[in-house]
Amino acid sequence: MRALIQRVSRASVAVDGEVIGKTGPGLLILVCAMQGDAEAQADHLAAKIARLRIFNDEAGKMNRSVLDIGGSALVVSQFTLAADTSRGNRPGFSAAAAPAEGERLYEYFAAKLAEQGVPVATGRFGADMAVELVNDGPVTIWMES
Repeated sequence: MRALIQRVSRASVAVDGEVIGKTGPGLLILVCAMQGDAEAQADHLAAKIARLRIFNDEAGKMNRSVLDIGGSALVVSQFTLAADTSRGNRPGFSAAAAPAEGERLYEYFAAKLAEQGVPVATGRFGADMAVELVNDGPVTIWMES
């Protein structure tokens, strides 16, 4: 699985103009299941992200996790993280998991992150979504399991 993690002051996702998920201080996580991924990759990614120390402590050093600050997460599916731009100018997405498997692993990942103790809101898999965020820092981290 691939994830793009952004430390945010706030973030929201809307479908057809209606906000369906939002978070206050915490994380916006764009996630993509890749071909060959299984629950083990989602488990690893959820545990790692829940404990990722990218929030400032009292000394201003990135030393606290989303759990430490009592933050939450907005998890949004994003198959374009599988983009292959090595040939030409049109990205290919064949490395992404098939839609049914991608949706299953996306939902599984969000549930596993919640099991870690992080309050989780989600987007809608396969929908045309409008994502708004205020990136805090900015801090943006790419992860792959």
